[in-house]
Amino acid sequence: MAENVDTSSSADSSGDGSSPPAASGGWPGRVDFYILDQDSAAGRLKLACKLAEKAYLAAQTALVWHTDPEELRAFDEMLWTFNDGSFVPHEPLPANGLLSESPVQLSSGVALSANVDIIINLAPDLPPFLPRTRRVAEIIDGDDLRRRAGRARFKAYRELGVQPASHNIRGDG
Repeated sequence: MAENVDTSSSADSSGDGSSPPAASGGWPGRVDFYILDQDSAAGRLKLACKLAEKAYLAAQTALVWHTDPEELRAFDEMLWTFNDGSFVPHEPLPANGLLSESPVQLSSGVALSANVDIIINLAPDLPPFLPRTRRVAEIIDGDDLRRRAGRARFKAYRELGVQPASHNIRGDG
């Protein structure tokens, strides 16, 4: 990977269960688009694993959101094997949407009802619970459909008053 993947946030996350403060004109969060130069679903998932690991190592809570349960299952399996010696505690988000003890939660349909430090979005649309976080990581590979969906999300974030940052990633993520 050509670039260090940063999961830090300039906003303080209290973790007290209250929603982040609203800003006039939209959601007050930060969005980072990680753009892979290859058309590789596996590379996209591997980069998501690295982001989840960095969040965990930084003592942050993370939600990996996807609307495709099969690809989310593949991501779940990859979290166990993507890097020798890595351990990223994770589990599916419980049906009540409240966070468990695991710092990394996975969901393809359960709505988040507690705050997290970061949402790693693998879905083609904006996460439906932006007010529950201050940070979103979007991962785009070279697949034409994912690129178009990513451009639409980029525009939607701008319409919310957020200026997304873009990071070009070389190699397999």
